[in-house]
Amino acid sequence: MSSDRTPIKVPELPESVADATVNALHKKPGDAVRRDELVAELETDKVVLEVTAPADGTLDELTVSEGETVQADAVLAYLGAAAGAEPGAAEPERRDEQADDTEHEPAESEAESRAEAEYAERERAPEPPAEEEKPAPPPSPAVRRLLQEAGLEAQDVEGTGEGGRILREDVEQARAARQGAATADEEAPEPAARPEPRREGGRIERVPMSRLRRRIAERLLEAKQSTAMLTTFNEIDMTAAQALRSRYREPFEKTHGVRLGFMGLFVAAATRALQRFPVVNAALDGEEIVYHHYTDIGIAVSSPRGLVVPVLRDTGNAGMADIEKRIRDFAERARDGRLDIEELRGGTFTITNGGVFGSLLSTPILNPPQSAILGMHAIQERPVAVDGEVVIRPMMYVALSYDHRLVDGADAVRFLVAIKEAIEDPARLLLDV
Repeated sequence: MSSDRTPIKVPELPESVADATVNALHKKPGDAVRRDELVAELETDKVVLEVTAPADGTLDELTVSEGETVQADAVLAYLGAAAGAEPGAAEPERRDEQADDTEHEPAESEAESRAEAEYAERERAPEPPAEEEKPAPPPSPAVRRLLQEAGLEAQDVEGTGEGGRILREDVEQARAARQGAATADEEAPEPAARPEPRREGGRIERVPMSRLRRRIAERLLEAKQSTAMLTTFNEIDMTAAQALRSRYREPFEKTHGVRLGFMGLFVAAATRALQRFPVVNAALDGEEIVYHHYTDIGIAVSSPRGLVVPVLRDTGNAGMADIEKRIRDFAERARDGRLDIEELRGGTFTITNGGVFGSLLSTPILNPPQSAILGMHAIQERPVAVDGEVVIRPMMYVALSYDHRLVDGADAVRFLVAIKEAIEDPARLLLDV
C-alpha cells in the first residue's frame, strides 16, 4: 500500500536559499485533500512558499511539524488514494459479475441486486450536510497578519474568496465595521456599558523573529561591516514632474490602465544615469569588478512580513507604462505574500521611497553585493532661491548611498546630479541627454 502513496515534497529552492521553515500545516493525517489545495506553508529568507497537493487523495502521514527546518526536495507528507476511490473503481466490474450471475436466477434476485446497487450508490454519493460543514480554506500569511493587527479572529470575518477563503478586503471591511461600531458606542448615552480597556502595563511578550526579519538583520549588519558605505545628498525641484503628472494623469491611466506615479519617473531617470555611470551599476567580487551591461532595478516594498525588494528586469528596454504596471503588481502581491523567489533575486541597483511614510531625509543602507542605493523622500513645499528670488517650490531630498571601495565620490555626486536634472526636466529622458 505504501508504494501507492504520493510524496508531497519541498519545492526546489534557489541557490541563495539553503533551507526553509515549516510555517504552518493546514492538513492533518486522515484529511481529504483536493488537487492544488494548500497543505503547508514554508517560510524562507525572502518569501512564504505555498505547498499544494499534487492530486486528489487522503493525507496518510505528516513527516514534519511546524517550526521544523527542511531542505529542498524533503518529504513533507504522504498522500494516499482518495477515500472510496478503490471500491468505486471496482464497482462496475462487480456489477458486471452480478449481471452474469443473475441471468440464471429468478426475477426476485434481480430486484434484490438492483436494490443493493441503489443502496451502494447512495452510500457513495456525497451528503449535502457534509458539504455545508466543509471548513473554509485557511487565510494566507499576509491575511493572518492583517487579522492579528486588527485584533480579529478568522471566525469573526466572513470570507468572500473561493470556498469562503478570507481575503484582504474582507479583513479591512470587518475592521472598518468594528471601528464604526466603536464610534457608535462612544456616541451612545450609556458609556458604562462599554467594556473596560485592557491594561498591559508591566507585561512583556517574547516572539521569535521570522526568517525574513532575521535575514534582514543579517543583511543590514553585513552591509555595515563589509562595505565602505558613504552617502551623498541633493534636492530636487518637483515642479516639472508634478506638472507632467497632472497634465497626463488621466490620458495615461485611460490608455494604459495604470496610474502615472513618480516612482516610474525615478526608475527611468536612474536607468539613464546607470548607463552613463556604469561603475554605480557594478559590483565587487573579490578583487574583480563585475560590470553589468543591463539594469535590473530593485524596488523596496513594505509587506506585512517586512521589507522585500522585487526586481524590475531590464528597465533599459521598458517603457514608462510597463514600469508602472510592474511596480503596482509587485506592491499588490507583496501585501498578499505572493511574490516569487525568483522575483527577489539579483538586481544591480535599488530604489527605496521612505517618503510614502513621511520620511523627510534618511540614509539608505546598501543591498550587497550592489554598490549603490537611491533613497527618495517626502515632497515638501519650501522656500528656495530661483534666479535671485525666493519662491515656494515642491522639493524632495534624495540620498545616494554607495560603496566607496568601488565608487568614487565624484562619480556618485555626478550620478545623483544626473537623476536630479532628469526629474527637473523630464524632456531629458525623451531626448536621452
